[in-house]
Amino acid sequence: MQEPIHGIDRERVTEWLVANIDGATAPFEFGLITGGRSNLTFTVTDANGTKYVLRRPPTGAVLATAHDMAREYKIISAVGLTDVPVPPALGVCVDEAVNGAPFYVMGFVDGVVLDSADKGAAMAPELRRSAGLHLIDVLADLHAVDVDEVGLGDLAKREGYIERQVKRWSTQWDKSKTRDLPAVDEVARRLAQRMPTQQGVSIAHGDYRFGNVLTDTARGRVAAVLDWELCTLGDPLADVGYIGVYWADPGTVQPRPNDPTGIDGFPAYSELLERYATRTGRDLSEIDYYIAFGSWRLAVISEGVYARYLHGAMGDQGISDEQLNAFKHGTETLAASALDAMQRL
Repeated sequence: MQEPIHGIDRERVTEWLVANIDGATAPFEFGLITGGRSNLTFTVTDANGTKYVLRRPPTGAVLATAHDMAREYKIISAVGLTDVPVPPALGVCVDEAVNGAPFYVMGFVDGVVLDSADKGAAMAPELRRSAGLHLIDVLADLHAVDVDEVGLGDLAKREGYIERQVKRWSTQWDKSKTRDLPAVDEVARRLAQRMPTQQGVSIAHGDYRFGNVLTDTARGRVAAVLDWELCTLGDPLADVGYIGVYWADPGTVQPRPNDPTGIDGFPAYSELLERYATRTGRDLSEIDYYIAFGSWRLAVISEGVYARYLHGAMGDQGISDEQLNAFKHGTETLAASALDAMQRL
């Protein structure tokens, strides 16, 4: 008898897969890829050895809008019509009776999530460079997509992205903060005071970095862009600045341990900016504003995760004291980095 797997109703999900995914053949083996504070992601292997990927909200989800499976499925279906690499969208289930929450299924894409320096070091230096350049090229391609042409014109409001985001995350900070951090409030004030003019409207991924793409490490290219849960329409430079929150130039200290950059081979962030500006024609002279925004928003998100674990809202998804403290201190260091970026303007 197969072991139960948290987040999957084997019997009902099996029935749904057979009925709704072309060629899927029971029985299925399920394996958790990632879980915890974000959406739960599972590999699904059918009787013929074909692999799929199933995504569902975390079992302790408290913000339903942050885990909208039908919306995420709509986005990857639309982006799949373009040259931007995404996993094939195969089916979505919004009937919570099947698995306790909506979920969707996509095709399995082989690749490595470069979420550590060790994984980056496993690649040849020239492949690190080509992967870094392709990461920014894919982002430029995403930002060139005609949102109306692919059916995403109604995904969100088009203008005032930063204004809405600053309001949203300021409110979220007030709701989730566990202590006073003057740097967070100061950055929010400065962000609101000095909003740049939005340069067009694009699909804004919202969490674009090496840790959210699959990389073909043998070719040094992005194989698929993942984790579209924060995606909306908005200011494309927010994605470019967000890369800068994670990116470390070769030989410099990596501020985010879940990013591979900072070792030889990866291009400098300034080279990514120059390449993006050349590809898109956008003015990046105020990119530090967007780096500050990305770091500040991540600080608020980190505090929210810390607060939920602290108050037991994440259910049985255990966390060590060391990990808990990492979220706590992460909020503080991200807020300080955001303030530094604002002061560079």
